[in-house]
Amino acid sequence: MSITNPSGVDIRPKSNPDINNLEYSFQNSLNINQDPIQRSSSAQPQIYYQQQQQWQYHQQQQQYYAAASDVLGGPPPVHDYNVYSPSSHYSPSIHSVHSSNSSHFHPHHQLPPQHPHPPQQQHPHPPHPPPQQQQQYYQQYPEQQQEFDRPSYNRNDSLAPSTTTGKAVDLNAPPYTKDYIDSYRQRIKADPDPEAHFLYAKYLIDAAKHLRMTQKDQRAAKKYSEVLIAESLKVVRRLATQGEPYDEAQFFMANCYGTGALGLQVDHERAYHLYLQATKQNHPAATYRVAVCNEIGAGTKKDPHRAATFYRKAATLGDTPAMYKLGMILLNGLLGEQPNPREAVSWLKRAAEQADEDNPHALHELALLHELPDGRIVPHDPAYAKQLLTQAAQLGYIPSQYKLGQCYEYGSLTCPVDPRRSIAWYTKAAEKGDAEAELALSGWYLTGSEGVLKQSDSEAYLWARRAANKGLSKAEYAVGYYAEVGIGIKQDIEFAKRWYMRAAAQGNKRAMNRLTEMKRMGAKRQNIARPTRQEASNECVIC
Repeated sequence: MSITNPSGVDIRPKSNPDINNLEYSFQNSLNINQDPIQRSSSAQPQIYYQQQQQWQYHQQQQQYYAAASDVLGGPPPVHDYNVYSPSSHYSPSIHSVHSSNSSHFHPHHQLPPQHPHPPQQQHPHPPHPPPQQQQQYYQQYPEQQQEFDRPSYNRNDSLAPSTTTGKAVDLNAPPYTKDYIDSYRQRIKADPDPEAHFLYAKYLIDAAKHLRMTQKDQRAAKKYSEVLIAESLKVVRRLATQGEPYDEAQFFMANCYGTGALGLQVDHERAYHLYLQATKQNHPAATYRVAVCNEIGAGTKKDPHRAATFYRKAATLGDTPAMYKLGMILLNGLLGEQPNPREAVSWLKRAAEQADEDNPHALHELALLHELPDGRIVPHDPAYAKQLLTQAAQLGYIPSQYKLGQCYEYGSLTCPVDPRRSIAWYTKAAEKGDAEAELALSGWYLTGSEGVLKQSDSEAYLWARRAANKGLSKAEYAVGYYAEVGIGIKQDIEFAKRWYMRAAAQGNKRAMNRLTEMKRMGAKRQNIARPTRQEASNECVIC
């Protein structure tokens, strides 16, 4: 059961087994001070499409191995905003980089693969054309048919991360034979250390998953893996409830009850109780979860004041997401707290000092503060804002990548107007599904950039359509405009009207005005001239 909170709950992005320790072959040149163009061919998505597939394949292998070996035993995916998910992060932004149609809540992602300088003449493509465009698309680019028809990679194909030779091998993995398990069981009985028993329980979970995936006799493997899982739960439950309870075991069991992992029934009240017990032992992550539960009412009644109290306690214990959350609470006066910008900035700075791929959010928010021209909260410092945004973007934070694309497009925050870098950062965000970045790329393809990106009506339409399919009203208007004018698609007034109506239903004033004008003109409708990039931006075709 996913417990969401549209009002701005900050879901913990810490210790995610799906994204921790992801080291892939493309990351060796990752450097905050390095030109993004030198790290990727983001200006032209199709040029390194095959390398992107390789990276995605490798990332999926890494994610599954991490999930199999982590104590959480398989939490919800990063896009499932759940109180028990350590991978998602809600927060109200100071001022939105995106429009009112774009969510402020952005899961974080990894950076795309590195790629050398791309050739300038090869024509780029978006990852996949809409169904109605596929026949025309494949006729123009037949080499893509095989690539697009390739079945998606099944994450269950391998537990181990792939190596540079393409083989799935983990030389550090312990053996998973029955003899080894029996021997481990005998050794652990003589060890009084609760951490050793906890690691043994983790090993049993990993062994169960490994055996289910590798044994030919699936019936026997399933039966034995169920025995191992049951033994693991027995060990962890004993550690969490008997004698001097072990806080990591309590946190583990809370996650199991919260997500229904390892065959347990979802029970939010039990999960909250176990989080609370671990909190009494000053477990930072559990304290953060207690705060979230109190904020959204998961396993307990909603209590904003109590939530703020536990956020502060978790932050004091050194929990990075709690530092960020507390900073945003104090900055915006949330949860009944009085605004305190000075203390808020202090917590955001502490969170930024500990920023990593799981926790880049504070870097972005501090950058937005330093961008403010009045300097009321922090000094106005565009150069420092750019530096912070770059750090967050290099950590894979999508809003920062999109923001840098804007900066290099329009020359803000001390960034020069640089189409190459703008397209590079937009593409990094678009590859992760950011609708705003996809629409921005549509604008670049609409006019092209000499020596950087070849103009392409079809690409402009496809990128806009991709963003429109996600419900971005500005993109819906753009698709309608392209259909009305005949850009990248055969001119179709009725088709254009349908997209205008979808955008107007979300309150898009441009779409409303266009529908009114089309109704007034009737059969006397005049053809719209093709816009320049500046005109398209001014008319909100791509803005």
